[in-house]
Amino acid sequence: MNVRDVMTPNPRVVQLADSIQAAAVVMRDEDTGVVPVVDGGQKLVGVVTDRDLAIRAIADGKHYGETVREFLSTNLITATPDMSTADAAKLMAHHQVRRLPVVEFDMLVGIVSLGDLAVKEGSDRRIGDTLENISEGVKTTH
Repeated sequence: MNVRDVMTPNPRVVQLADSIQAAAVVMRDEDTGVVPVVDGGQKLVGVVTDRDLAIRAIADGKHYGETVREFLSTNLITATPDMSTADAAKLMAHHQVRRLPVVEFDMLVGIVSLGDLAVKEGSDRRIGDTLENISEGVKTTH
């Protein structure tokens, strides 16, 4: 099975000039902890996470009107639509992330989460192993 079969196509995004409040609203409305950041059109330039907002913005007393440009993560690990779900799960485990933006020619076309793999591909030991690897990495870095 390929990533395109399980990804969420055309996820909601924010632009570089949008406020961190706008990003938080998308997170709330979409019930997600990550929002892709694009620079005009759908060219992916980063992501902003709930952790970025909590640790790097709110904890430092930043104003909710600050732009996401200051808080986004740009060291991105991405998937392609044609990548196998097994390879996507391996990427998630190796980099200890729960979601991957899906890009084609630098353009955002979707997002795939560990949950997408588990639900749409079926409960499989590989998904459990991936979650365990991600969780272990989180425990050791804090």
